[in-house]
Amino acid sequence: MKFGIEILPDISVKKIINLVKLAEDIGFEYVWVTDHYNNKNVYELLALLAYETETIKIGSGVSNPFLRNNAIIASAATTLDEISEGRAILGIGPGDKATMEKLGVIWNKPATTVKNAIVDINTLINGNCTDSGALLTGTSKIQDHIPIYMGAQGPVMLRSSGEVADGALINASNYKDFEVAIPLIKKGLDNNNRSINNFDIGAYTACSINSNIEKAYNAARIVVAFIIAGSPEVVLNRHDINLKEANIIKEYLKNQEFKKASNNITPKMLNAFSVCGTPKDITEKIEKLDEIGVTQFVAGSPIGKDKEESLRLLADVIKSY
Repeated sequence: MKFGIEILPDISVKKIINLVKLAEDIGFEYVWVTDHYNNKNVYELLALLAYETETIKIGSGVSNPFLRNNAIIASAATTLDEISEGRAILGIGPGDKATMEKLGVIWNKPATTVKNAIVDINTLINGNCTDSGALLTGTSKIQDHIPIYMGAQGPVMLRSSGEVADGALINASNYKDFEVAIPLIKKGLDNNNRSINNFDIGAYTACSINSNIEKAYNAARIVVAFIIAGSPEVVLNRHDINLKEANIIKEYLKNQEFKKASNNITPKMLNAFSVCGTPKDITEKIEKLDEIGVTQFVAGSPIGKDKEESLRLLADVIKSY
């Protein structure tokens, strides 16, 4: 199992740099920085992280081709690879419809758009011309191949990730979701005669760790509430989550009654939609993910109330591998 961390760039740049340096010292191999318009610019931040670190792989988790042109993403990735001396990675995903509507962007055929974007970005990064005539001439990557991960959730995206990407970042925390996802990825790999041995299956989890299990639960409740509110019925049914209870939580969030939403999160919901608990609990859940075929565990938001303390607790988990 490889280990990554998600960074939400809504805190000071100095704090982000310190967190990533700590993660590198602890033994994390990957850092994925969220690319969202209402936070700090991801590529400026990644460039700073490249200078401040030595071994950890750094990339966007994830950029999307509706807001960034494929050539701009490719140029940013190759520049980051040069700055980091060969540690660039890249996450590409569709974003979400609500965000696109806020920005006045038409969100059309997300799966096809992302799949085509990865093909074009790979073409550009490797110094070739796209069908539309785009070509990068002033960039110089270090790696022979910059790994591109697809942010994948639904069946079409998961299958497409196996066809064109080097890995998948799957927003899920429970092994039941990967029982569904991994066969779809394998189908995509088979379609293009590719081996799963060269494909990184990332569990992009909602993670919360604390030596006190109730504190771990409390930090995760609001995150799980938003996950439940955005989950389709098929996913809720998979985890035996009562639809009426889920709708109540959704209504509380809609009315910005966040405390009430959090108070309605049950232990079953926490187990279904987060990797949450003490270091021992976290280790046991990662072992289940490992057994089913996950190859990268990404500790995503919230991580914990005190992120530095949480990272140090995760160090014990990493050492067990």
